[in-house]
Amino acid sequence: MDVIIYHNPDCGTSCNRLALFRMPASSRTSSSILKTPRSRAMLVQFIARMGISARKLLREKGTPYAEFGPGEPSLTDEQLLEAMLAYPILINRPIVVSAKGVRLCRPSEEVLELLPPQLGEFTKEDGERVIDEHGRRVATA
Repeated sequence: MDVIIYHNPDCGTSCNRLALFRMPASSRTSSSILKTPRSRAMLVQFIARMGISARKLLREKGTPYAEFGPGEPSLTDEQLLEAMLAYPILINRPIVVSAKGVRLCRPSEEVLELLPPQLGEFTKEDGERVIDEHGRRVATA
């Protein structure tokens, strides 16, 4: 299964997603959403396939969000897309694309819905166990 992750390689959340990929390297591709900004058409397609609004794709934390004012409720989706295209750091991430769909994978376990069954155990950097030694998802409380 081909899987593409659009992310920020300097982001811990993105690193969790990448660590969850236990597939041959040829099956996955990662792309920095900050260094290779997306096109308008691709952002529109992601938003449609995820079933969210452009506003839901906005990232506030660690961005100049307040400075550019995209949180203003009167802004249209077109205006928000323009802001994200002009300042890719405003695009929330990681966005994962696979044959099973497109998803903004927050929290990191969301990516499991888009991947084939995983091999072996996985524990996030904060110590939270996500997949057991048999490749099964660990139930959360």
